[in-house]
Amino acid sequence: MKFKLRALLLLAAILCCVPPAFAASEPVRATVNVNGHGIAVWSRVPTSPKLAILLIHGRTWSALPDFDLQVPQKNRSVLQAFAKLGYATYAIDLRGYGATPRDNDGWTKPNESARDVAEVLRWISQRHPQLPLPVLLGWSNGSIVAHLAAQQYPELLSDLILYGYPRDPAATPPIPPTPATPPREVNTRERAMSDFISPQVTSQDLIEIYVKAALKADPLRADWSQLEEFRALDPALVKTPTLLIRGERDPLAPMPAQARLFTALGNPDKQFVVLAGGDHAAMLEDTHDAFMAAVDAFVRRPRLHSTKHETRDARHDR
Repeated sequence: MKFKLRALLLLAAILCCVPPAFAASEPVRATVNVNGHGIAVWSRVPTSPKLAILLIHGRTWSALPDFDLQVPQKNRSVLQAFAKLGYATYAIDLRGYGATPRDNDGWTKPNESARDVAEVLRWISQRHPQLPLPVLLGWSNGSIVAHLAAQQYPELLSDLILYGYPRDPAATPPIPPTPATPPREVNTRERAMSDFISPQVTSQDLIEIYVKAALKADPLRADWSQLEEFRALDPALVKTPTLLIRGERDPLAPMPAQARLFTALGNPDKQFVVLAGGDHAAMLEDTHDAFMAAVDAFVRRPRLHSTKHETRDARHDR
């Protein structure tokens, strides 16, 4: 009995001495106040970061299932992978998603979402004054929000990354009528599985883990209104260097529409990467490493101009 007690005390002492970065497996949660509304931001930050990046989730699911999925014996957490590359990595929960409460009226709105992203970008810059302006990455519907934020607040980011962009700049999608009150639909297993369409790059075990994490984080579907605000999107007004990423088998981002988007982007410093074998959820599947490599190569590319590496004082003097 005394031996067991001594062993337990020794184990407790060892655990107490483990540095927090290694003892804690959960990402750090912070709250950014935007006009009295608390916006949840999740992060994994290395000791000496070289860059900062903000991630925006998709239409249905929030930051943790999309960007911090924990899969046994596989590297699928985008937050962890970027942190390992030396990025101070942050992921926002938009209003009504994950740990961020709905707006007072219950709706999530495009321009309001872009403003929230802008405030989080400012917050990140304040936390890392020694780093270049943050990189902004959006997935699926989050890529549309990222586009809108980059178009409206170009002074707050250094690079823009659009992945799984589900909009054709040559088309004007119809806007469904907005109900009088938010429907607050219960999210479903089928909805959580819908982005995984390529068994060649996705195991059933991974899908099951994602479904569980997604339904836990977002039991109710967020409700969007004022979708006509997205009609202000214009690739030509994007003056930030941009990386466009598409999964080869992504049905929500067809190649002709992606080509039109890429061609119209307003900064000549741009790249287009197709992830062979990938679909709409390529950052979670066996294409994860290719996704990470594409982003890392873009943000670390040689540049003709040095604006990204100016001091903050130089930028503020403009």
